[in-house]
Amino acid sequence: MFKILVGLITGLLFGLGMNISGMVNPYKVLNFLDVTGNWDGSLALVIGGALLVFLPSYHLFIKPRTHAINGDEIPVPQQALTPKLIIGSIIFGIGWGMVGICPGPAVASLLRGESAIYWFMASMLLGHYASRKILWPVKD
Repeated sequence: MFKILVGLITGLLFGLGMNISGMVNPYKVLNFLDVTGNWDGSLALVIGGALLVFLPSYHLFIKPRTHAINGDEIPVPQQALTPKLIIGSIIFGIGWGMVGICPGPAVASLLRGESAIYWFMASMLLGHYASRKILWPVKD
């Protein structure tokens, strides 16, 4: 029950922050990424504000811990950079740059009822399935 409550509260805070900051608006994100055209730097304040909160919190509270608040063990990757991580990051960046939507804001904007978000979510789940079943099968 505690895990569900922690997940609910953090998810609500994350979604609220995404909506208030405008990060769920793909046009705002695309204008932020368009540094040679109609650049909108307001999301830099969102990123800067998030880093101001995250960096000290990470070093003081998160990094020394071996378990998350919900009790799950925090996995430590054995390799920092792998070909899978690099290729996945490149594909993620291309997709984000094409439509201005990434998974977190997409979930935060599901209740807005925009069909583009549902197409994005369906495509993301299909890509996730294809990568785990076809490209790099995961042994469970």
